[in-house]
Amino acid sequence: MNGFQLLATGGALPGRTVTNDDLSRMVDTSDDWITTRTGIRTRHWCTEGESAATLAIAAAKQALQRSGLAPADIACCVCATLSAPDATPSVACQVQAALGLPETCPALDINAACSGFLYGTAVARGLLATLGGQYALVIGCEALSRLMDPADRSTCVLFGDGAGAAIFELAADPTPFAVMLGARGDAAIHAGGPSRAGSAPITMDGRAVFRFAVDALPKCLHAVLDETQLTLDDLSWVVCHQANSRIIDHCVKALQADPAKFYKNMDRHGNTSAASIPVALNELAESGQLQPGQLLACIGFGGGLTWGGAIFQYKE
Repeated sequence: MNGFQLLATGGALPGRTVTNDDLSRMVDTSDDWITTRTGIRTRHWCTEGESAATLAIAAAKQALQRSGLAPADIACCVCATLSAPDATPSVACQVQAALGLPETCPALDINAACSGFLYGTAVARGLLATLGGQYALVIGCEALSRLMDPADRSTCVLFGDGAGAAIFELAADPTPFAVMLGARGDAAIHAGGPSRAGSAPITMDGRAVFRFAVDALPKCLHAVLDETQLTLDDLSWVVCHQANSRIIDHCVKALQADPAKFYKNMDRHGNTSAASIPVALNELAESGQLQPGQLLACIGFGGGLTWGGAIFQYKE
């Protein structure tokens, strides 16, 4: 089976940076309380003129520019988000218009919460296989600050806004690629829609989510490694959904893995749901830590409940 390679990335963060000390002036919390329990120190929240859509457009433009492709080369656009500013037009359609993607390019939003980018990657690959084309634009974007209760210290300290974009290429030659997805309907994480008046803010059963995450992460990783007949030693990076540093640390220990392979950035961005994995990929690429030809695994887990894993190569 032909592989699905990562060709280019882009990212966008909103203009307002919120520190733990800032939050301590809003709710009964402290920098020490947040940091020791989550690993989060700062996060970014949208300003008045920003939204999941404006961030998605900025990230997608950057990824397209870095890819060296023309808008006409993009054969599909899939956007993962649970915080779209409008029911319609979708964020993906707004990206299509802003970038001048061809009208023959299908554009759609999906919602798999924190696993959304991986669901989107699988959907994009399926669209290319079904409709033809070589290049897909996959975006994860969120404006979770619009869904939070700022007086709920159990959730307002966790979430941030942002967007990451990736352009994938359907490789002509076989390259390592695998994807697995799953779901178990459960309201341990719940959020009402931002476009519905009076909708409920994000709520979460933290203990249940922790138990779910530390079970799902290694299972997803083992599944895609088995599918590709690779081992952890073959991977340069493992990029997990950036929910909580304790979740990743717990799984690294359980896997007896090298913690240096497990990228973390939740200390600077918090939990950005569908945006967290592509934002991390973009940071790795921008910093030069992700090198052409390297193999990486991405693991997502979160609301739904949903989970997913993928292994692919950063194109040489």
